[in-house]
Amino acid sequence: MLLEMASSGMGDRVIVGPLDGGLTVAGLFDAAGRLAARLEGLPPGPVAFVDVTSAALPVSLFGAAWAGRPFMPLNYRLADDALQALLARVAPAAVVVGADHGARAAVDGAVQWDASGLLASLADVEKPAGDCLVDPDEVAVLLPTSGTSGDPKLAVLRHKHLFSYVIGSVEMMGAGEDEATLVSVPPYHIAGLASVLTSLYSGRRMVQLPAFDPAAWVRLARDESVTHALLVPTMLARITEVLSAGELPALRHLAYGGGRMPRPVIERAMALLPSTDFVNAYGLTETSSTVSVLTPDDHREAIASTDPAVRNRLTSVGRPLPTVEISVRDADGNPVEAGVSGELWVRGEQVAGEYAGKSVTDDEGWFPTKDGGWFDDEGYLYVDGRVDDVIVRGGENLSPGEIEDVLLNHPAVREVAVTGAPDEEWGEVVAAFVVLEEGTDPPPSEDDLRAWVTDKLRSSRAPAIIRFRDTLPVTDTGKVLRRVLRAEL
Repeated sequence: MLLEMASSGMGDRVIVGPLDGGLTVAGLFDAAGRLAARLEGLPPGPVAFVDVTSAALPVSLFGAAWAGRPFMPLNYRLADDALQALLARVAPAAVVVGADHGARAAVDGAVQWDASGLLASLADVEKPAGDCLVDPDEVAVLLPTSGTSGDPKLAVLRHKHLFSYVIGSVEMMGAGEDEATLVSVPPYHIAGLASVLTSLYSGRRMVQLPAFDPAAWVRLARDESVTHALLVPTMLARITEVLSAGELPALRHLAYGGGRMPRPVIERAMALLPSTDFVNAYGLTETSSTVSVLTPDDHREAIASTDPAVRNRLTSVGRPLPTVEISVRDADGNPVEAGVSGELWVRGEQVAGEYAGKSVTDDEGWFPTKDGGWFDDEGYLYVDGRVDDVIVRGGENLSPGEIEDVLLNHPAVREVAVTGAPDEEWGEVVAAFVVLEEGTDPPPSEDDLRAWVTDKLRSSRAPAIIRFRDTLPVTDTGKVLRRVLRAEL
């Protein structure tokens, strides 16, 4: 329905690729219909996507919807056995696959189509006659969670959830014809799918970067006069290291999310891009993307303030969307007051809260996110990280994020991850994995960093264990793999 509306209102507008020769909205509508027709003769099953982002992504997403099949983008960087196990769970399936992944994605019951030649291969397929009628309650997307603290689960998003998110957050044809958004998050991330839906509905052309590289990102943004972009914090941190002030004059709007944003990183980015509007968007796969936003005005007010509480809002995720409710609750499920940490629960029409074979929302529609956080007195939300990541030291709950923020403010610290380590006396103690800035001379000692934390927090939060590393283990979207670090301990 979103695609048909967009095609009727702005069919000639280029929606994917370069202005000269890119795929128009009408072309996308036509290709999606042809893919739906090709799917008609196959056994029931999802349409999987195993490749980098390309024009084949929106064609596959909407073609699957038109045919009444779930769309399932998979992480092409998974090990062969993990990739095949996910495909085997949903076979029979049609798999749109990149040339490098065909053999890796081969399972019984899976039909493969080449991603790079998908559009050309549909030229001779006749589009279905009649309207595309899809039940809002049918499954639109099956999306494996990132699995930073365990094996991935298969999140279920229905058409009604994604439709509600788009309608509630984007204005139809709200983008100017000169606007272009740079998409560098991978297809298997909820933000990658949300960017396709929101860009289409607003009419904003998508410029796709298949593999993220900070220098390549800056070049593409400059060459294509990109006006909008979406990044995860790790990407933004790397871009600020190669970006010169004034290098991206066309960039009007930069959204980031998908992990904790260290305050020094966003402060540096705002200094390099003073005319750009920044937005921090917090959401989850299970909530169809964004549920809370720190707006451009919030960013500007915080960066200009001398009040520490207001300035610290740069580390918040802003306020809930008008269409969403967020509650902070204690271990017994009771709401807590402002300033008190607890687990975040979310409710709204865009919230699915469902995994394959299991709904995890309560009777009133509330979804427990397993993220910890708190509201300040002005209603700004701060996300501490996963509830499972909380360190319990001698009965006291310690937030890894709070300690990470302090360490990141040390001039010699480039990256850090904090987790709990087993301890006979305290149950758990704080362990910090630290990546230092290159060329730091002399480097800080373990005692230097402990003293830094003690001075700004207190001694119970100072890391008992500090390990210096060259890199941190992360997912493709920059989330630290804490389970890997805990295994080292």
